[in-house]
Amino acid sequence: MQSNMENISFQIIVAQPSHKKYSSQITDEMENSAKARGTGIAKRSPAYIETKMEEGKAVIALTKDGAWAGFCYIEAWGHGKYVANSGLIVSPEFRKYGLARLIKKEIFKLSRKKYPDSKIFGLTTGPAVMKINSELGYIPVSYGDLTDDNEFWKGCQSCINYEILVSKNRQNCLCTAMLYDPEAKKNHANEKALRKDFNKELKLFDRWVRLKKYVMLRINKSKDSVSSMFI
Repeated sequence: MQSNMENISFQIIVAQPSHKKYSSQITDEMENSAKARGTGIAKRSPAYIETKMEEGKAVIALTKDGAWAGFCYIEAWGHGKYVANSGLIVSPEFRKYGLARLIKKEIFKLSRKKYPDSKIFGLTTGPAVMKINSELGYIPVSYGDLTDDNEFWKGCQSCINYEILVSKNRQNCLCTAMLYDPEAKKNHANEKALRKDFNKELKLFDRWVRLKKYVMLRINKSKDSVSSMFI
């Protein structure tokens, strides 16, 4: 896929082994971005990202000069019953061009091609990503609607909010769960109505997410304070 915005051209393609040279740059920016947001993501090593490139389960965005601009990859869980589009990241210098939306669309298409019968889900704290997901057909769901594959949830252990997830028995956290179900096409009218309502109330939903974050962090901090009294 080619994109040209404000005289900057991007090529968004399925990542290949030849793109391994960008793996450290990608993982470093993933970590830096999480720190800047004050939230957490499951940490990934350059070797893990390189494996995704070898498997053809990632998309990468490059400028016409060959500079890395963005990345996202696919993970499959529960023997392929569930698929997640993970690690979406855009280089800071290219974050004003709508590149995240373009990458999400390409990784979504790749996921549908490789796993046509799988449910595609995501966990995010960002309203912008929620909006993009909604445009692709995702709807907000409970954590109980996601995969129960323990390997997926182990990936949350490096997140700074992992203790909150554990305290809620993996039924809630700061992230919002969203799901695309190919079977929902049978109930297309209901799905469309749900997405329309979600987009209409996105600003209100954003405020609710911020409130949830505030409350959960306060509760977690209070628990830490009480625990420290008995040490």
